[in-house]
Amino acid sequence: LMGELLDAPLGEHRRGWGIAGIRDFAVAQVAHSLTGGQLWLPAERAGRELPITSLKEAGGQRGFHHDLLVNPALKGPFTLEASNPTATYPALYNHSAQDERFMVCRPDGALRVSPGSEERADEMWATAGRAHLNLSFRFNSQPLTVAFTDEKTLGGSAWPNVGFADDRFDHPFTLWCNSTLGLLAFWWHSSRQQSGRGITTISSIDALPVLDFRTLTDAQLDTAREIFEEFRDKELLPAYLADADPNRALLDQRVICDLLGFEEAVYAGVRRLAAKWCAEPSVHGGKKRPSGARLVV
Repeated sequence: LMGELLDAPLGEHRRGWGIAGIRDFAVAQVAHSLTGGQLWLPAERAGRELPITSLKEAGGQRGFHHDLLVNPALKGPFTLEASNPTATYPALYNHSAQDERFMVCRPDGALRVSPGSEERADEMWATAGRAHLNLSFRFNSQPLTVAFTDEKTLGGSAWPNVGFADDRFDHPFTLWCNSTLGLLAFWWHSSRQQSGRGITTISSIDALPVLDFRTLTDAQLDTAREIFEEFRDKELLPAYLADADPNRALLDQRVICDLLGFEEAVYAGVRRLAAKWCAEPSVHGGKKRPSGARLVV
């Protein structure tokens, strides 16, 4: 084999060219199909329909850039202080390896309203939400695409908040984005100029490919909440070990089979996809896998 040739058009959900820097074209083909609403796993001769749309079309409303919150030069109405349990305006601002091993995270900051900025502060606080998207995702050290706070929180430089008119969407959004398919969609959408890291901007969040939560039935939304509660205390390994993480495998099974209604064979295919994705240099960034890390099916 001397090489491969692949037709790689620009996708409507992307601002760039996702095929760049990918070793295994099968992974690229799955990611490209996924953004078009087809779950077409490697070695399959036909795909399955999966309701995928952009975050904005799914009803996701992103929060403000952190500079607009706290930068006086931009008339930011807040100042940032250390977190406290009775904060009026809690914030999830920075990364913390200790606190981000679970999908449910604690606010790590408190915002105080600057004198004379009360009206602007009220406008910004109205956008607070429980789900927060990882703007600069270190796949080889961080586990979460989306972090969840039990109380509504404003997002900071690392974790801008994402809200929905229907609060029930917070749970499937968090589950989807932290499953293997959600990791793949974020990775495909992100800029991968730095090894082992996927970077997106707050302005490009709107175009992130996600499950179309509007198509979920009330029963499915109830199932999503049940799955979420099951996983709030389950530790996740860094994303580059998604294939070897038993809790990530269980999350895949619960999302693929119990939430979306696909058969076990699809779950098995997603787990094989996880191994392919974790082998991508842009995911592991050259970081050595722990001894004994093997695919969990």
